[in-house]
Amino acid sequence: MTPPRPLRRCLLLLAILAGLSAVTEVARAAPAAAKPNVVIFLVDDMGAMDTSVPFLTDEAGKAKKYPLNEWYRTPAMERLAARGVRLNNFCAMSVCSPTRIAIMTGQNAARHRTTNWISPDRDNAGPQGPPDWNWKGLKKGDVTLPGALRGAGYRTIHVGKAHFGPRQFEGAEPLNLGFDVNVAGCSIGAPGSYYGEKNYGGTGKRTQSAVPGLEKYHGTPTFLSEALTIEAKARVDESVKDGKPFFLYFAHYAVHAPFESDPRFAAHYANSDKPANAQAFATLIEGMDKSLGDLLDHLEARGLAENTLVLFLGDNGSDAPLGHEHAVACAAPLRGKKGSHYEGGMRVPFLAAWAKADPANPHQKRLPIAAGAIQAQQAAVYDLFPTILGLAGVEAPSGHAVDGARLDTLLAGRRDPSRPEEFLMHYPHSPHRTDYFTSFRRGEWKVIYHYLPSKASEGSHYQLFHLAKDPFEQANLAASEPARLREMMQGLAAGLERQGAVYPVDKDTRAPLKPKLP
Repeated sequence: MTPPRPLRRCLLLLAILAGLSAVTEVARAAPAAAKPNVVIFLVDDMGAMDTSVPFLTDEAGKAKKYPLNEWYRTPAMERLAARGVRLNNFCAMSVCSPTRIAIMTGQNAARHRTTNWISPDRDNAGPQGPPDWNWKGLKKGDVTLPGALRGAGYRTIHVGKAHFGPRQFEGAEPLNLGFDVNVAGCSIGAPGSYYGEKNYGGTGKRTQSAVPGLEKYHGTPTFLSEALTIEAKARVDESVKDGKPFFLYFAHYAVHAPFESDPRFAAHYANSDKPANAQAFATLIEGMDKSLGDLLDHLEARGLAENTLVLFLGDNGSDAPLGHEHAVACAAPLRGKKGSHYEGGMRVPFLAAWAKADPANPHQKRLPIAAGAIQAQQAAVYDLFPTILGLAGVEAPSGHAVDGARLDTLLAGRRDPSRPEEFLMHYPHSPHRTDYFTSFRRGEWKVIYHYLPSKASEGSHYQLFHLAKDPFEQANLAASEPARLREMMQGLAAGLERQGAVYPVDKDTRAPLKPKLP
């Protein structure tokens, strides 16, 4: 029986007052912040050009916009960039699981040996991939960032995509890996659907890729990115109410395929000359960005912003459906895309900011972040591990090798001469946009070694690029710079050996195929 209208109004008023009381209760708890809160906001398949924030610069080091920056709409990223620093030479692995485990462990993929994305149900090493690669991913007892933070009193919250291990193994469940809370994380690397009306993949042909734990939204028009945002905000409130600092690992399934259009933003792209799947991809970008803005608003409304560090990044290069995987297209003017050996496959956006600046805040004094700055010095995904532990005052467990270095100086807008200008990316697998390769950056130079030469490698084992003079990788200098090629290959081979890498194998003998020096 429906109550009379006056009674309904009274009930609504009581509900609003109760909600305001709950908000006040959380806000009162917020100032007690002996330790800073940390948010990792990770976007799937988002490259450095998939944003209205310009990461590339001109010869004077000033931000330079390209056509793709005009195509995408990311006002919340612009807001975060104005409050903090963007790193425009920030590198990830070329596919997702290697990056995600690098964030969790502080180790390069060559060391942790999850060198490919993890197929939930079968070992996907590839026909000549290493048989001893780490397909099972993380497991109970492994040293992880959330595990270390939980030991220091943090509430560790996982929301969104996990992809740390296959379906039947321990790594499929984030609760086994140091997280106190898991919302929607499991073995899958892509959602069956973004639509609540399709139960996020629970209906139709892709039920094996259904996103778990969001049943309350099934049958509703709540887009997946929005559902995850609602859940993330609720888990933050729970942590604050319990008086605990929080580590929120908010890993969107967006903007990974399937490229399903977010109806909230479709009209913004409908009149473009780009194909429907590229328009859908742009709506996924904008929906992710709205999530970021909603989270920043929530931190401010709860009185948490001054005590919360936000680190925003993508997990590998762009997968925008805008052209050939080895062309200057989907990440233009960078060459290549996700899974390729070019910079478009490994360069990702990275933003760091306190959610609200407060020079008097003791946490911000310990980790000052330059506002509106662009940092050109090279860094990588495994640097998050020591940076966050350092801010939280937590020591990495003894005996755990860490390849990353703290980002403190870079985030302050200064150059750090102690940092090695190197990045090793090892992909001893197939099939993908590029098969069986290792790339190595040192300073201005980059070499790629192709274990099995192909058309993608110009028929050679070697490609060499001078990134300062040729940032978009158009001129292969392997033949004209033999001394430099040999020097770079020596660095590549030594890095792989130092990290205990596994290699592709010979088709017939199954012996490891190690890099050959020219």
